[in-house]
Amino acid sequence: MKYPPSLVALIRELSRLPGIGPKSAQRLAFYLFEQPREDIERLAGSLLSAKRDLHSCPVCFNITDAEVCDVCSDPARDQAIICVVEEPGDVIAIERSGEYRGLYHVLHGVLSPMNGVGPEQLHIRPLLPRVTDGQEVILATGTTVEGDATALYLQRLLEPLGALVSRIAYGLPVGGALEYADEVTLGRAMTGRQQVSKPRPPPPG
Repeated sequence: MKYPPSLVALIRELSRLPGIGPKSAQRLAFYLFEQPREDIERLAGSLLSAKRDLHSCPVCFNITDAEVCDVCSDPARDQAIICVVEEPGDVIAIERSGEYRGLYHVLHGVLSPMNGVGPEQLHIRPLLPRVTDGQEVILATGTTVEGDATALYLQRLLEPLGALVSRIAYGLPVGGALEYADEVTLGRAMTGRQQVSKPRPPPPG
């Protein structure tokens, strides 16, 4: 039996989403077909609105619909700490923990030479002007091989700037992504972070 071309096209587009294979795409397509037209129109409208209104914050590269995101524009946030994460979803996960009140910087990925992702493909360069002498930078990349390699690369860049570099504690499962961790685990990981750079000695005199 051959599926109608419009159904084949829908399944093909759904299977392009991350984590959605052909069988899952097929189930989603049949589920959407069974829904009322107004629900589908609302979903399509939400997708178009999100694409139209959302963009990266020019400061931290988190997703926002404002000129600058809520965190960067909040004077009550601790300006002395920047938490570097892989993806915007990691910001939401850390905020849910309630243990962190500093700033963020979103890389939008990790270093992965095998996949053609180098420093130029990530938002690393804009991070450097944000770091001041004595400022703490928490490296909260995932505990994957790529996440650890990215954290080490950033540590080597940031230490000469006088940053106090710390790595998120390994209360997270090795190989796990931040966005899938529960609030308690993330909260403990934030409070139990470890400093990985040595503070500069005071100037002589």
